[in-house]
Amino acid sequence: MRRSPLAAAAVFLLAGCGGSSTSSFPSVPAARTYQIVDFKPTGPVTAGKPTKVSFVIRQPNGKPLTSFKRGSGPHTGVHVIFVRRDLASIIHVHPPIAADGTIATTIPFTKPGPYRMVVDVYPNTTGPQRNFQLFGSLRVAGDYRPETLPAFKRSVVVDGYRVTLRKAPTLHAIQAGFLQFDVTDPEGNPVRFTPWFGALAHAIFFKTGTLDYFHTHVCAAGAAGCTSTLGASQVTGSSSAPGTLNVGVLVPVPGTWQLFLQSRVNGHVLTAPFTLKVRP
Repeated sequence: MRRSPLAAAAVFLLAGCGGSSTSSFPSVPAARTYQIVDFKPTGPVTAGKPTKVSFVIRQPNGKPLTSFKRGSGPHTGVHVIFVRRDLASIIHVHPPIAADGTIATTIPFTKPGPYRMVVDVYPNTTGPQRNFQLFGSLRVAGDYRPETLPAFKRSVVVDGYRVTLRKAPTLHAIQAGFLQFDVTDPEGNPVRFTPWFGALAHAIFFKTGTLDYFHTHVCAAGAAGCTSTLGASQVTGSSSAPGTLNVGVLVPVPGTWQLFLQSRVNGHVLTAPFTLKVRP
């Protein structure tokens, strides 16, 4: 397989390491890691034009990864997320995976500029390492004018639907917290969520500047495979009534984070952005 021009590396237990010594100890070669290879498109991407994106995940043994977790929950297959560097745009898909490991989907990039790609991978393996992330970059041609991240506000309107945070949060890094949201339709009625990519809602977090990433889910009562883990901390979002979301927050470092809260109502996917301050 051809190496991708896209820079990518696995994180957590899959991070590469290397070193050398002038003593009698032997030098240690760089560890082999999972990588994104054969990435397409190889040429410019045009804003507003559907673009086919495809790639393969190569395992440390050099073979393509072809076996992924399956099931009804959100922790399956691969999540592919593109976020613009200024956090003004996000695209979140769960593309199909071919038998040979090729992951492909068509994406309409609506805004020009530099994007970070996150591939959240759930391989069909056993052990404590349930998933890992690969990262890359892509640029959409056009006049990129970075937008200023909006100040925190408790309520936003998206496509006529209102998403309201019940109270201002106090959040700390590496500590599980919760945000309670109410979602109403244009007439002011509580909405009914329908499952989308295995969850009633997806909470996708990116830190300003560094674009650190974390992802939690909201599931119906009794659903399995919805718990997100960071170190020894865990968080599980829930929804017990129409129009209500109890969103788990668990991010690795303090700072300013953008939450993209995504849910599907009436066949339409809503993406509600919230700017959050996370303390040490």
